[in-house]
Amino acid sequence: MQIFEVNKQFPKEEIYSLTDQIRRSSRSVTVIIAEAYRKRRYKKHIVSKLTDADAESSETNVWLDFSLSCDYVTKSEIEKLKTLSKEVGKLLNYMMNNPEKFGVSD
Repeated sequence: MQIFEVNKQFPKEEIYSLTDQIRRSSRSVTVIIAEAYRKRRYKKHIVSKLTDADAESSETNVWLDFSLSCDYVTKSEIEKLKTLSKEVGKLLNYMMNNPEKFGVSD
């Protein structure tokens, strides 16, 4: 949601490109985690989905870099968002390495 708030200030000409891409990838992280949880019955399924969530998180970071390069956000805003993104990455990594703690039975 913080990314959503930050990119409200992006120029209107970015609405169908950068704004759309960063919103889509950042929201996908949460949605894919929910899908992973629903597929928790099998280790390979949950890990595969969590890997997809991690990829979307990485994509979001690239869009954040573009946002900074285009001067749509400040360096301090990006640093805050990237710190949060690192935490998400750590959590995803933990979940991928410990799926049994999330209801995986095999």
